[in-house]
Amino acid sequence: MTPHPIRTLLGLGLIVLAVAVVVPLGYRSMQPPSGDAAAATPPTSASPAAPDSPDSPDSPDPARRDRERGGPVGEADGVVRDGTTVFDDSVPAVAELDAELLDALRRAATDASAHGVDFRVNSGWRSPAYQEQLLREAVGKYGSAEEAARWVATPETSPHVSGDAVDIGGTDATAWLSGHGAAYGLCQVYENEPWHYELRPEAVAGRCPPLYTDPAEDPRMQS
Repeated sequence: MTPHPIRTLLGLGLIVLAVAVVVPLGYRSMQPPSGDAAAATPPTSASPAAPDSPDSPDSPDPARRDRERGGPVGEADGVVRDGTTVFDDSVPAVAELDAELLDALRRAATDASAHGVDFRVNSGWRSPAYQEQLLREAVGKYGSAEEAARWVATPETSPHVSGDAVDIGGTDATAWLSGHGAAYGLCQVYENEPWHYELRPEAVAGRCPPLYTDPAEDPRMQS
C-alpha cells in the first residue's frame, strides 16, 4: 500500500526539527568554558624537573640534596669528629683552613705537645650552610638575633667560613695558647670566646691586639 502523503510529510518535518535542535546543543557542548566556569577549572600542574636536573630534589649529589631540603650538615660542611687535631688533613674543617693559619697552628701544637699539651679542633672551616645553621640555633637559644650576634656571625662575615679562624678545645690548650700563641701569630680575638683563635702575623714581633668584648663589637661583623 502506498503511504499516505500527509503522514510522510509530517514524519520528515519531525526529523528536520529534531536535527535543528540537537546540532546547536552539541556544538555548544564542544565549546571551552568561559567566565566563572573557566576560572573554576583547575590548572594542570607543571611537569616536574628531570631527575638529573641540577635544580631537582632528586639531584644525585646527596650533600646538595640535603642542604636544599634543609637537611643536616655533615663533615663536608665542616662538622668535626671528637678527637680531631690540627694534623688531620682528611677533615675538611682542618684541610680548608687558611694555609698560613694552619702552618702556625701545627708549629704551635708540635711545641705544646712537648709539654704534654694536645690541641683539639672543636671547629675550623665551615660551609655557609653550616654557619647559617649555627646562627639559627643561636637565635633560638638566646632569643633574638641581636643576642645571637654576640656568639655567632653570619655566613657573610664569619672568619670560619673564609677559613681564617679555629676553635681550639681543651682548657690546657687554650691556656697554653694564651701564654705562647703570640709567638706564632696566634691570637685570641674575643673576650667571651677563649677558644677562638685567628692569625695575626704582626703579633710575632710584639703582642696580640686588644680583645673585642664579643663578635658584635668586631667591625668586620657590621657588614
